[in-house]
Amino acid sequence: MPPLKPLIPGLALSLLLAFASIWAAELAIMREFGFSALTIAIVGGMIIGNTVYPLFAAPCHEGINFSKAKLLRLGIILFGFRLTFQDIAGVGLAGILIDALVLTSTFLLAWYLGRKLFGLDEESTILIGAGSAICGAAAVLATEPVLRAKADKVAVAVATVVVFGTLAMFLYPAAYHALIKAGWLSANDFAYGVFSGATIHEVAQVVAAGKAVSEDAATSAVITKMIRVMMLAPFLLILSSWLAKRHRGSGPGRGKVQIPWFAVLFLVVAGFNSLNLLSHPLVAWIVSFDNLMLAAAMAALGLTTHLSAIRQAGVKPLALAALLFVWLIAGGGLISAGLLAVL
Repeated sequence: MPPLKPLIPGLALSLLLAFASIWAAELAIMREFGFSALTIAIVGGMIIGNTVYPLFAAPCHEGINFSKAKLLRLGIILFGFRLTFQDIAGVGLAGILIDALVLTSTFLLAWYLGRKLFGLDEESTILIGAGSAICGAAAVLATEPVLRAKADKVAVAVATVVVFGTLAMFLYPAAYHALIKAGWLSANDFAYGVFSGATIHEVAQVVAAGKAVSEDAATSAVITKMIRVMMLAPFLLILSSWLAKRHRGSGPGRGKVQIPWFAVLFLVVAGFNSLNLLSHPLVAWIVSFDNLMLAAAMAALGLTTHLSAIRQAGVKPLALAALLFVWLIAGGGLISAGLLAVL
């Protein structure tokens, strides 16, 4: 733990932005558009970071870096209090297999398209793939420490999640109602919820898309999404091992497996939460505290993200995310419909 005094200015700034983001996320218009506190935090951080922040960046530097690293890992660990292993029973084996297949196929497609078709760098490809395949901004943030990616690449990946996740949130319920009205689809709110939870990027966006149809759809959507979130930990462990093999011999430490202990602890916390040993009010307080930690990390990330670096990234990251979005709808729909029919 570094000395506390040099951390105070940056920590105070990131926490102030986090509190403001959490407050803003509760506004009716933000809820309607499915903008979570994490999204608002990084956007707000980027606005300040590219305007007035350079005037007082020096004393805040250490605290901002602490927020991006330590508060982020703490936030991912405490994210486990949102999950229980009992949630899995809510959607059964079909939901687990759908999530696993959608996650795997989306990430592999991201790697192929990003590296072969668009010629993107490894870090950007993996971050965009993780954000699309798993759980949006939280997955991008959790993947960053494994990659040790630059702030601008993380911000670009988060931006793609915001764009296409928001689009999905409005498109899914509108298309569902339109297809039923046209007689091309039979009403099945449970199946719609599973499909939404397995393919929409952010948890907040999944909630909005589910509730736009029915409470039953929202329930199955959120449970499916939470199972997908739970797959973040094994994904990071596999990713770390794969990266170590890929870069073996390429430089000091590059070929060493970096076990993301925060991901392991995330699963441990989820397992502990499954025992229902803590009261509901206490768990709710922990989840609120976790929102604060993650929002502070996102705000710190935004503060250190330069728009010039994002402009240099060009349209290729957005094009990759767009193709993955098409796959999530088409491929995810086929996977969901096929497995639900069989199982």
